[in-house]
Amino acid sequence: MFYADITGWGKCVPPAVLTNDDIATFLDTSDEWIRTRTGIEERRVSAVGTSTMAAVAARNALAAAGLAADQLDLIIVGTCTPDEIIPNVASKVQKEIGATGAAAFDLNAACSSFLYAMHFATSSIRMGMHKRVLIIGAERLTRILDWTKRESAVLFGDGAGAMILEASTEEAGLLASKVSCDADARDVLSLDFGMSFDRYNFDGVMPFNFEGQEIFKRAVKGMSAAVEAVFQETGKSMDDVDALIPHQANKRLIDFLAKMCKVPEGKTMVNIQKYGNTSSATLPIAFCEALETGMVKPGDTIVSAVFGGGLTCGAGLIRWGQRVTPLGDNQTTLADNGLTALDLVKPLFDGSQAAWAQRAAK
Repeated sequence: MFYADITGWGKCVPPAVLTNDDIATFLDTSDEWIRTRTGIEERRVSAVGTSTMAAVAARNALAAAGLAADQLDLIIVGTCTPDEIIPNVASKVQKEIGATGAAAFDLNAACSSFLYAMHFATSSIRMGMHKRVLIIGAERLTRILDWTKRESAVLFGDGAGAMILEASTEEAGLLASKVSCDADARDVLSLDFGMSFDRYNFDGVMPFNFEGQEIFKRAVKGMSAAVEAVFQETGKSMDDVDALIPHQANKRLIDFLAKMCKVPEGKTMVNIQKYGNTSSATLPIAFCEALETGMVKPGDTIVSAVFGGGLTCGAGLIRWGQRVTPLGDNQTTLADNGLTALDLVKPLFDGSQAAWAQRAAK
């Protein structure tokens, strides 16, 4: 039987930092208001597209695994903010890194996308259909937000993260996972910008629906059930968990999950204060930083849980392999083009404000 060992990891976080105080210069909010409700202090804003960040994260993951791109046979990119509808982001990554011959497709389960990708990539490796798979979570959420809406605008940031999964006879990688979808509540987190979008009557407003309380309630229920399901499948219990690496959506939700899993604070990965919610990228970025800080040790048992638009949900039980250091330099970063985060965001706020004023005047 094959397992899908995690042999490479890498991230890409844009250099432009948008602090809570920066947002307060154009939006009716404050650092205190944002921090006490979300745990977020700052987030990153990208000047480049989702595929560019994804390719940087991919190169870093390949370096950590000591692999050449042409050794990959599958690329899966989890994203809800592709550069374009056609072609997909994964094909751009394949071209940029030189992964000739690798199949490539995108997967959109919103914030759950990376765990979904890990779930299906692991299944493919276990069945012997693929040997080396690159999975990526990448988002440029700051480009789709309505920056006039305080409740949602302050939550999100940009970034990308990646992992290499390789077939192995050693019991490592994703040992069990549960993914699901609570479609009855799919509209509580939504962006009306797809084939239903009327490009001929577009007035600059992209309605982003975010019902925070309902999302929180369903996230707690869904993630709790998913975690219980993976414990039942593996026969493990909370006592077997060495670390919790969850989706970074809200500090209160992370704290709830840690309490439920009985994981001490020092064993729960929290980096939402630095990046905000980067959707599908939160999980791989968090894994990278857990490894960089020494939180993850060889052979550790790790629980991850996610939820996202749809409402998709999932959890995974992961056994880390014996290597926790990269084989090559996996710290490649994006070049700084000199634009500040405010330079990038303020025009988006001005555009949203003007669009709402135009709609009100009709």
